[in-house]
Amino acid sequence: MAERFSFFGVSFNLITYLTGPLGKGVAEAASAVNIWNGVAQLLPLLGAAVADSWLGRYRTILLASVIYILALAMLALSTLLSSRSDKCGDANTPCPSPSGLQMAAFYTSLYMVGLAQGGHKPCVQAFGADQFDQSDPREAASRSSFFNWWYFSISAGTAIMLVFLSYVQDNIGWALSFGILCAMMAFSLVVFLLGTHTYRYYYVFGSKQCRLVATACEAFTSWTSSWRKQKLTNPLLATSTLESRSHADDEEHEVVITHAYLLEDAKSFVCITVVVLLPLYDRALVPLARRYMGLSSGITMLQRIGTGMVLSLLSMVVAALVETRRLQVAMDAGLADLPDAPIPMSLWWMLPQYVLVGAAEVFTMVGLQEFFYDQVSDKLRSLGLALYLSIFGIGNFISSGLISGIDRATTARGQSWISNNLNRGHLDYFYWVIAALSALDLLMYVFFAVTFKYKTKASVIVTRIY
Repeated sequence: MAERFSFFGVSFNLITYLTGPLGKGVAEAASAVNIWNGVAQLLPLLGAAVADSWLGRYRTILLASVIYILALAMLALSTLLSSRSDKCGDANTPCPSPSGLQMAAFYTSLYMVGLAQGGHKPCVQAFGADQFDQSDPREAASRSSFFNWWYFSISAGTAIMLVFLSYVQDNIGWALSFGILCAMMAFSLVVFLLGTHTYRYYYVFGSKQCRLVATACEAFTSWTSSWRKQKLTNPLLATSTLESRSHADDEEHEVVITHAYLLEDAKSFVCITVVVLLPLYDRALVPLARRYMGLSSGITMLQRIGTGMVLSLLSMVVAALVETRRLQVAMDAGLADLPDAPIPMSLWWMLPQYVLVGAAEVFTMVGLQEFFYDQVSDKLRSLGLALYLSIFGIGNFISSGLISGIDRATTARGQSWISNNLNRGHLDYFYWVIAALSALDLLMYVFFAVTFKYKTKASVIVTRIY
C-alpha cells in the first residue's frame, strides 16, 4: 500500500508541481507527465522479467524498495533547490527559471520512482497471491478475495492520503510532502522484512542467463500460442483498447472539472465508490452468485471484466450527456466567452459518471489483475501482472495520440472540440466518440471471450527458504 501511496502521491499533483514551483507551461507539463506515465507503466515488464528469471519476487521487492526510498529522498531534496520566492507570480515580481541542477535532480528522481515502481508493483501483488495454496479449495477462494481487498485497501488509503498530501503541498510545502512519502516507504520496508521467515517462496532453478532466456522464450511462446488458440491475447487486446480510450477520457474529464466545476479532487468520487462497492461485491454479490453459478469466485474472471466494460461504456454516455447539459447552461448564462467563470450548475451532476467509473474499476481492474495472475504460466506470474500494468502504459501513449488527432482534425474544420475555452468546445462530441469506440471494443471482447478456455491448474510445489 505504501508503494501505491508514494506513486500516486507523486503523480497525482505532478502537473501542479511542474506548472507551479518549476514554472513550466501547461502543454509542456502535460506532455512531460504523459511521457513519464507511459514509461512508468511499461517498466513493470522489465521488473517482472528480472523477478521471474533472476532475483525472485522477494529480492526484487527489496531492491525496488531501496530505489524508491532513494528516489523520494532525492525528490524532496530537489524541491529545496528552487529559486522561486513566495512572492513569485506577483505583477512586480518576475519568476526566475529553475536551475539546471534542480531540473536534473527532479527528472532523475522522477524516473527513479518510475523504475522502482516497475520492480515493486507487479512483484508485491504476485508475492501476496503466492501466499495462498491454490491446491487448497479454501485458500483458492481466499485468493480471489485477496485481489478484491487489495484493490479496496489501495483505493481507501489513496483517497485519504491524497487529501492529506494536497493540504501539505498547498499549506506547508512540497519538500515535506515528498519527505512523508519517503518515510512511509522506509517504514513499509521494515515491516516487510519482519515477515521474512513467514513467507512462502518459490524457487527458480538454473543459471541466471538461462533463466532469463527461458523466461523470454516461454513468455513469447505463451503469447503467440494463446493468439492462435484465442485463449488469452485476443480478449485482452480488446480490453486494452477500451482502457486506452478510458485514459483519454480521464485526462479530458479533469480539464472539464477544473475549469467548469472548480473541483480539484474529483477522482475521490471514484475512490469512494470503489471503497463502498468492493466490500458489497465480496461479501454480498459473490456469495449470491456462488450459490447459483457453483464457482468459488461467484462469476468467472472474464464475466467480471465484461461487466466492468459495460459500466465503463455507460460512464462515457453519461459524461457526454452531462457535458451537453453543461454547455447549454453556460450558453444560457452568457458565459460562453468566460472560460474561467464558475458555471451555475450543481457539482452533483458529476456524481453518476464517477460512480459508474468506480463501479467499472471494481469489476474490470480487479478482474484483470486476477486474470493475468491466474492464466499465465506459474513461472511468469510477476510478468503476467506486468502485462496487465503495461496496458495502461500503452494507453497513455494512445490517449495522447487520440487527443492530439481529434484536436488537429476538429481545429482544421474551424473549431476544436478540445478548445482552451471549453465553453466554446465540444467535449460532448469527444465523449460520444469514446463511447462508440468503447462499444466496438466491447463487441470484440465478447466475440473472443465466449471461445476462451481457462488454463487447467496443476499442483504447485511450495517450499520455504530463510
